[in-house]
Amino acid sequence: MMADSGSSGEVAVIGNTDITSAESENNFINTMVERGTALLKKMEINVAEAEKRTGKNTMNMQETYTVYLIETRPAEAVPEGGTPATPDCLWRRYSEFELLRTYLLVTYPYIVVPPLPEKRAEFVWHKLSADNLDPDFVERRRVGLENFLLRVASHPVLSNDKIFFLFLTEEKGWREAVLETGFQDKVDSRLKSLSAMFRVKNPDKRFTDLKHYSDELSTVIAQLLRVRARVADRLYGVYKVHGNYGRIFSEWSAIEREMGDGLQSAGHHMDTYAASIDDILEEEEHYADQLKEYLFYADALRSVCKKHDLTQYESEMAAQDLASKKQQKEELATGTVRVFSLKGMTSKLFGQESQEQRESRLAALEQSIQEGEELLKDKNTECQEFVRTAWEDIERFKEQKDRDVREALISYAIMQISMCKKGIQVWSNAKECFNKM
Repeated sequence: MMADSGSSGEVAVIGNTDITSAESENNFINTMVERGTALLKKMEINVAEAEKRTGKNTMNMQETYTVYLIETRPAEAVPEGGTPATPDCLWRRYSEFELLRTYLLVTYPYIVVPPLPEKRAEFVWHKLSADNLDPDFVERRRVGLENFLLRVASHPVLSNDKIFFLFLTEEKGWREAVLETGFQDKVDSRLKSLSAMFRVKNPDKRFTDLKHYSDELSTVIAQLLRVRARVADRLYGVYKVHGNYGRIFSEWSAIEREMGDGLQSAGHHMDTYAASIDDILEEEEHYADQLKEYLFYADALRSVCKKHDLTQYESEMAAQDLASKKQQKEELATGTVRVFSLKGMTSKLFGQESQEQRESRLAALEQSIQEGEELLKDKNTECQEFVRTAWEDIERFKEQKDRDVREALISYAIMQISMCKKGIQVWSNAKECFNKM
């Protein structure tokens, strides 16, 4: 699991690139976790296990679902020979993780909110189950959900959110607390976001470039995952075909007296080699999940860009509305109409307004202009603040992404080297068997 890290603070490096089974498992759990945030200094967070349950849904229909056990305990040093504190535990469904992330997206639109692991398996090779209740998939999702929690807990802003803390510590009443925030009323409609994206007159080049980059990043990683799935299919076939060597050597050994033991031993090595591919490709899936995280991060980047478009669009609309009111005031004061208007036609047909009516309208327009200027000032300030905070988080994200992707690719390369070494070792062992014949 790869979690956020800023430019300062104590950093714990996990997932060293050795190839022992225990350290290899650590590679799936983390690359870097920043311990400098207040929350991670106080609390350790784990998604310890998953459990399949059956119950009735909102439609009163029976369904099978998975729940995940979140454990938290004080992050205190345990004295030598001492016992760690008993963790506080609660169960959460995947849908609750989704609700938490939606809340974070709406509440912190200027932040690249960490993504959740996939709900259903994507980019799978043919022997891998796409069933979202498959034990191997559930285990990978468990790792991904823990990664999500650590990402949020290590973020300098998100880690301080009260609702997130309640998610970790309060099993009952949490959903009500989220809904009481009223975040759902702030969700921008898809139509509104699309309208803003296409109607912004002066788009910020930085966000336009970021949007293009997120699209390209998504495309590249998707292509990489597809290639990896095709290679996994081929590799599976190659390894399993080696099982034929084992069968043939075993049959051959039965008809040989002096060479029989050597052939039988070589056959056993080939059988072991053929069987090893299942664990190898399961290990590969965890590295693929690390890349998938950044496939989903591309969507998070696009969300920030869409919100910026909407913020800028509202600012431009406020400026346009203010300009229109000022023009109305000028026309009313001078008695000249620059453009065709219904009111202008009405004046020509039914006569001019009285001086008293004009002064009343001028006073109303003056008041409206003052309100418009205040609104424009607020919208410009909001837009500038959004750009400042968003770009600060985007820079943090870029550092995290560069580090994480580098670590994942290095670990994947080392795993491939290890796999090749095991293949060489199998044939070296077979050679020794043949030498002894």
